[in-house]
Amino acid sequence: MIGVGIIGAGHFGAVHARAMAKVKEVRLVASCRGGRSTAAAFAAEHGGKSYCDWRALLEDPEVDAVVIATPHHLHEEIAVGAAQAGKHILLEKPMAPSLAACDRIQAAADANNVKLMIGHVMHFALPCLKAKEIVVSGTLGAPVLGSSWMIKLWMESNRRSWHLNRASGGGMLMTAGIHALDRLIWLMGQPVIGVTAMTGTYFHDQEADDSALIGLRFADDRIGQVASVGYRDGAVSFAMDLVCEKGIIRIDFDHGVSLGRGAAWAPIPDSIETDWMEKAVAREWQALAASIMNDTPSPVSGSYGRHVIACIEAAYQASIERREVQLPSARFE
Repeated sequence: MIGVGIIGAGHFGAVHARAMAKVKEVRLVASCRGGRSTAAAFAAEHGGKSYCDWRALLEDPEVDAVVIATPHHLHEEIAVGAAQAGKHILLEKPMAPSLAACDRIQAAADANNVKLMIGHVMHFALPCLKAKEIVVSGTLGAPVLGSSWMIKLWMESNRRSWHLNRASGGGMLMTAGIHALDRLIWLMGQPVIGVTAMTGTYFHDQEADDSALIGLRFADDRIGQVASVGYRDGAVSFAMDLVCEKGIIRIDFDHGVSLGRGAAWAPIPDSIETDWMEKAVAREWQALAASIMNDTPSPVSGSYGRHVIACIEAAYQASIERREVQLPSARFE
């Protein structure tokens, strides 16, 4: 059994703790959170030892792997430290706020021969898994273009001040809209080579963006678009249309997956589940555990996580310069 430590035992750290409890291959042995009383309370609820310093947690011999669920700007230092301590890493998205930081994290993981998995949870959410099965089957032919969106309340209960700053949190796109971007890239199955975008802050008094519209050009010259909107008031819309050569796949986290053919929609059975996030995170841990035990490639590689950050950096540049920004040719697993 793989002993796991949670670094960043807050809102999403608790999601990981609950998910791990359902995975027989892993066991929560330690957690770290700033503040002695809050750290102790987390450990009392979820189990394992309590730490207030992540460096001390990394010295714990019972810890074989860590999940890093801290503010984004802290990812690099902690991930590099974990790699140097020989701990396998599940690094929550975004991989890091910059490409340079992503590169240093990957270099540390490679140098110390540890598994590095980026926590892009869409790869393990049931509606996305069902859609991926359809794409891989070839039933509808290849994807031609996609439209993916995340439109939600920005100032929800777990929003923190660091989310509102470009350097520490990155705003709506880096925090939540990244799910819509990742989902589109993964299902299109090709790296992005060109990005156009319009970004801004329209609903809130903050430095970082709360809205973005992004156009993507893929390596096979097919196209896509992403909407990332953190509104002041509204209702959640988190869905996607993937237009293929012989039909359309609609992914909806309220209703599941449907196929559009012959001018009609047909629902795909068993393509939606309650508590989807926690179940998807449990699948993440099953995948990482298998990678560690079998010494197989990371289920969501650092090169893939880096590519998503490259697209976001290009989107900000494209918005400022009002042009399509070219990305160097990339490969990801």
